[in-house]
Amino acid sequence: MTYMTVTNNQYDSAIASCKEIFLKKASDYGTAWRVLRTISIVDQIFIKAQRIRTIQQKGKQKVADDIAAEFKGIINYAVIGLIQLELPDDAPEEMDVNEAARLYDKNVQTAKDLMNDKNHDYGEAWRSMSQESFVDLILMKLQRIRQIVNNDGKTIMSEGIDANYLDIINYAVFALILM
Repeated sequence: MTYMTVTNNQYDSAIASCKEIFLKKASDYGTAWRVLRTISIVDQIFIKAQRIRTIQQKGKQKVADDIAAEFKGIINYAVIGLIQLELPDDAPEEMDVNEAARLYDKNVQTAKDLMNDKNHDYGEAWRSMSQESFVDLILMKLQRIRQIVNNDGKTIMSEGIDANYLDIINYAVFALILM
């Protein structure tokens, strides 16, 4: 089995556990997340990444949710962010769960394709990285998105909000795989 096959299987497994949570919450709450604007999604991801960083720095936690659950939340909010970016402003707030699942799969596939392209060029360097680095990179990507939002979504030479969400998904998946 090649390293890419192993990585793809591990990636799919991590995403499957995230999607299961996403669909269960969609069944419980509907698509209430549709009211969130980009900055609110960024803040939700920030809260989760900051919690992981705080736990890493303090070496202990007081709330039961483990770090893996926070990375899964980061992935799901980043997918929500991508879905929100592609929907028109006048799209209905309530979305059929099957449509939400379809959009989830579409955006995760885009992230996975990007991961495979980067793995080709970087030779899976992420496998030698620390969980702390993934959290720091996620926090940096969030700062970039905030700056793009402050610039009314315009960039001069940098990637857009979507590219940052895709990287956030992949960093969080890598962290889950290495756990």
